Amino acid sequence: MKRLLSIGFALAAALGAAEAGAQELTGTLKNIKETGSITLGHRDSSIPFSYLDDNQKPIGYAMDICYKIVDAVKKELKLDKLEVKLNPVTSSTRIPLLANGTIDLECGSTTNNAERQKQISFTNTHFLTASRFVSKKSSKLNSIDDLKGKPVVSTAGTTNIKQLTEANAARGLNVNIIPAKDHAEAFLMVETDRAVAFVMDDILLASLVAGSKAPDDYVISKDAFSKPEPYGIMLRRDDPAFKKVVDAATAALYTSGEGQKIYDKWFTQKIPPKGLNLNTPIAAELKNEFAKPSDSPDPDSYK
Repeated sequence: MKRLLSIGFALAAALGAAEAGAQELTGTLKNIKETGSITLGHRDSSIPFSYLDDNQKPIGYAMDICYKIVDAVKKELKLDKLEVKLNPVTSSTRIPLLANGTIDLECGSTTNNAERQKQISFTNTHFLTASRFVSKKSSKLNSIDDLKGKPVVSTAGTTNIKQLTEANAARGLNVNIIPAKDHAEAFLMVETDRAVAFVMDDILLASLVAGSKAPDDYVISKDAFSKPEPYGIMLRRDDPAFKKVVDAATAALYTSGEGQKIYDKWFTQKIPPKGLNLNTPIAAELKNEFAKPSDSPDPDSYK
């Protein structure tokens, strides 16, 4: 009888431990386990980070990183398969759709800063950029001060339009700031002379110029609205268990050297759908970041 009781207690303890193990999952990991799916937010025209190919399939540097994170989540949850759902986002919708649970990761070209970290979290930095402007060479706009009194476009919901607004006030530029719904629309405004310049992250401007009808017609300013800024994959705030998995996945990717291989694929080789080559080798600052991954929003920490 005593032996039966002890076996019963052992079984109960084992079942209790199993239940406790199952209950340990919280937040995003719990939801992914229960639904068998993870949802990635992607952009339509953030070349080469996240954009649509000829078949309207989201591809890019940030998408490749997100798929590595998906593999890590699948392994962590011991799932045989994990469905990946894709949901388009814009500069304006990306944070609300992440916060309300529509997407689990935002795979794009989003600047990690202290203000955004009050709303959401970022994993380790995958790119460093600065905010500049593109204009037609014929306009002869060499500096930010040359934009005085002129129509200038930037994408709504970005840090860039905020920086433009701040510079406009601080320098008394009297610029007519035009918000565009996405980067493609903003660049089109410069192409069609509805704006003299487009303020955006320099790498995104480089990709838009490379893909334009007449790349030689444009110039990107040396004058910058910002210090080098980190890009990161966004995830929900206050979800430490999920962030731990995501951070470990990106850190492993970058420190292994595979991160630079993915970087080279998108920035130094021909990319679909037009076979463009951005000819942007990895910078020393980003190499240092890959060696010691960080999710810091402070531009000075990447020097």
